[in-house]
This record gives sequence, C-alpha cells and structure tokens, in this order.
Amino acid sequence: MPTLLLLRHARSTANVDGVLAGRGPGVGLDERGAEQAAGLPARLAGLAPAAVVSSPLQRCRETLKPLLADRPGLPVTVDERLNECDYGEWTGAKLAELAQDPLMNTVQQHPSAAGFPGGETLRAMQARAVEAVREWNATVAAEHGPEALYVMCSHGDVIKSVVADALGMHLDLFQRIAVGPASVTAIRYTPLRPFLLRLGDTGRLDDLAPPPAAAASGADGEPDGEAADESAAEVGGGAGAG
Repeated sequence: MPTLLLLRHARSTANVDGVLAGRGPGVGLDERGAEQAAGLPARLAGLAPAAVVSSPLQRCRETLKPLLADRPGLPVTVDERLNECDYGEWTGAKLAELAQDPLMNTVQQHPSAAGFPGGETLRAMQARAVEAVREWNATVAAEHGPEALYVMCSHGDVIKSVVADALGMHLDLFQRIAVGPASVTAIRYTPLRPFLLRLGDTGRLDDLAPPPAAAASGADGEPDGEAADESAAEVGGGAGAG
C-alpha cells in the first residue's frame, strides 16, 4: 500500500489572529505562511508524489501552489472529505472566547462526544477523512503501485484524527497529537497495519523515497532502515485553529 504524506496547510491569517477559521471564506496564508509554502518544493525534492489531494479551502490551495508550479504535471484532486471540520456557529470566533464555553471542555477531554452547534461532530469528521484515505490508498496503489506515495493537504484536526486512526487510538486521545502549520506527517500503509513514519515534520523528507524494487522489507510489510524512523524533526502546535 502507498505512503501518505499528510500536509497541514501553511500558517494562515486565522492562525495568527487566534480565530477558529473553520470553513469560513477568505482565510488565506499570511506572510510567514507564504514562505512556508514556497519552501515545500525543496522539502519534497527527493520524492516523486504520484498525486496530490486537497481540501477545497483557500489556505490549502495556496499552500500547494508552489509545489504544483514546480511540478506542472502532478495531478491534483479536490476532495470534500478533507475539508476542515464544520464548526458551525463557532466558525470565525476567537479561540480565547470559545475557551469559556463549556463545550470546549468536551472538545478537549471527550472529543468523541463533541458536536458543534449548527456543525458536525468530530466523529463524523474523522469518519469521512479516514474513508477518503482508505479509498485514495487503493486508487494510488492500483494506478501507481504499492511503493507509491502521495500528498494530502488538509487541516489540523482532520490530520490528527487520521493519525489517531492509524495508531489505533480512540478519538478521545487525538488532542494529544500536535501537527503545526506546513508540517508533514507520513503514514506508510501495509496489508497488516499502518506505520507512522513522521509526525509534524517541518524538514526535508528525502529518506521517505521508496527503496529500489529489489530492496528487502519485513515479512509483514514493515519499512526497513531509515524509512522506519518514527521521530519527528519538529512538532508544532496550533491545534484546533484550522
């Protein structure tokens, strides 16, 4: 099965302003975010993604723009299942103000029970995101082979929920995971189990390149050597701000 590179969008104006952007319109990258996006082609220079899948939101499209300009033949598909969580009435509110709402305690301590007024539940968010990953794994493997890798650009809570699923963690524990803006989290899917290769990595990712076809691998599909390194170059914060 393929290796999935989960890219969180680069820093947005909402991240800086402490606003829960959600699916609100007009939220793009700030100056630092644009710099982070511009560095993405170099970080992936040693890799050959077979495809790119993206959330429909502006901040994800802006994050991917330099990479797609650097690789004009790289196919990109928008998948609504990678959209930010629908925070409903919370969309656009200041995180400092939301912290006073009793629901925030549920979001942080018992997220599987959390549903946003006028929005969706965190359970539904995870279900649609994991479904998208499973379907894209099958599509990429069928079209490009089991050693292929591909990129998904999405949002903090969405990515954290996919990581929790890959680790066999209950959704109630997903707030323990941190993925900063412009970070890459790599998951290698195999027939028996997924392997978390990187978490919130903000450096170069050359050693995630698939090995030569003749290279040996574990009997259960476990990656060998450096590809099995589960350490993160840098783990960022910003959870919950989109």
